[in-house]
Parts: sequence; C-alpha cells; structure tokens
Amino acid sequence: MSSLPEPRSTSLLDVVPVLPVVVIDRLEDAVPVARALVAGGLPAIELTLRTPVALDAIRAIADDVPEILVGAGTVVTPGQAKEALDAGARFLVSPGATPTLLAAMADTGLPFLPGTATVSEALAVLEAGFTEMKFFPAEASGGAAYLKSVASPVPAARFCPTGGITATTAADYLALPNVGCVGGSWLTPPAVLEAGDWARVESLARAAADLR
Repeated sequence: MSSLPEPRSTSLLDVVPVLPVVVIDRLEDAVPVARALVAGGLPAIELTLRTPVALDAIRAIADDVPEILVGAGTVVTPGQAKEALDAGARFLVSPGATPTLLAAMADTGLPFLPGTATVSEALAVLEAGFTEMKFFPAEASGGAAYLKSVASPVPAARFCPTGGITATTAADYLALPNVGCVGGSWLTPPAVLEAGDWARVESLARAAADLR
C-alpha cells in the first residue's frame, strides 16, 4: 500500500482545509469519487454511514485508492465504530458524543472527531481527554460567529465545523484560530454523483484545496 501524502502536521484537522463529506448511494461511485478528490488536491474523504453500501464503499476506497485518507462519518453507535475500523476506515467522525460512544471510538485506536454543538458538550469532550472535535450542525448552531466567541474561553478545543457550510462561507471559518478544517458536502452534490461527473468533483475539490 502506498503511503499517504504528508499532512501539514500530525493533527487530523490539518490534513486538508476542506474535508469532503460524502454520501454514497451506489457502490460503483465510491472509487471514482475518491480518485477525483485526490486529483483535485484533497487526499481525504469522510464517507458517511447513512446508506446500506457505506461500509463496502469505505472498503473499496481503502483497497483501490490507498493514496486517500478514508474515514467514516455519522458514527452514532459503538458497533459502527468497530465496523468502520474493520472496513478500513482511517478515522471516525460522529455527529454527537456520549461517554459510551467516545470510549468506543477511542478503543479503535483511530483518530476521531466527536460531535459537539455547545460549550458544555465541548467541555465534556475535553474532560474525556480529547481536544479535537466536530462542530455540528455548524450554521444552525451559530456558525463562525459562535466559534469565534468560544475561542477565548475554551482555547484548548479545536474544531472541524460541518453542516450548512458553503464554498462562500468556508473561509470565514478557516480564518478562526480554533478551526483546523471545515467539512464540506458541496464538493459532491447528489446530482453530480448521479451523473458520474467526476471532472466536476475534481474541479470543486481543486477550488476547495486552495482555501485557507
């Protein structure tokens, strides 16, 4: 298996400025979309566990596109964390966090981003020993202005905001000191995947890779 490109640091939040959040409905789309993202300069993908083919899609990407960092998103049960690990996921992302889910994700040995939406939730994750987390749903929970306001009182927490972010608003988040990357579903619109327009995915990824 070939090695992954060197990230800017050892942090999962610093691998790419925009982490593509992808829903795969057809297994045959998994490898082409991963290759398109790599070609566009984004060698990472969060593949959500929202469809029946999701685990098989992770397995296919892990086997056929080793140059991409493939992770599992929408991890909501301890069992899913183990299933994602077994399928070849290299990281995990959850929309929220409970003590049981946190422990299960930690037990996999994979890097992970537990979901938070409030200061209390962020503090609970910090108390559990984890400083990197997802902020979800970002726009509905206060957006970039909210994260800016919590940077000073909770400086140890670093976020990957996800949910409602667009190519236009992503830079507002990336400018914040407590944001390492943003989750972006705009890179793989359902209509583009349905059409198999991998050139469009590559183009959207290339534009996102330039965001800082």
